[in-house]
Amino acid sequence: MEQIIIEKPDEKRLNELGVKSWPIWEKEVSEFDWYYDSKEICYLLEGKVTVTPQGGESVQFGIGDLVTFPKGMKCVWSISENVRKHYKFV
Repeated sequence: MEQIIIEKPDEKRLNELGVKSWPIWEKEVSEFDWYYDSKEICYLLEGKVTVTPQGGESVQFGIGDLVTFPKGMKCVWSISENVRKHYKFV
């Protein structure tokens, strides 16, 4: 199974990806199941999250992280600090 990839991008990488033009998603502290029917890349502006893939190890990420989720992954999102992120489905 593909893994969640977490990067600490610099401004150059963010500009290359065009992150600032992506839509913004916001969510309060909560926990919910999620399924990725497309690959998603997101960049956290605010918040702290733990994502636990079905049958996999939990990963944590937060402000300044660029996170790639593989298509077809089922997981649980646990938001411990309100999230605000740019996102793009690819």
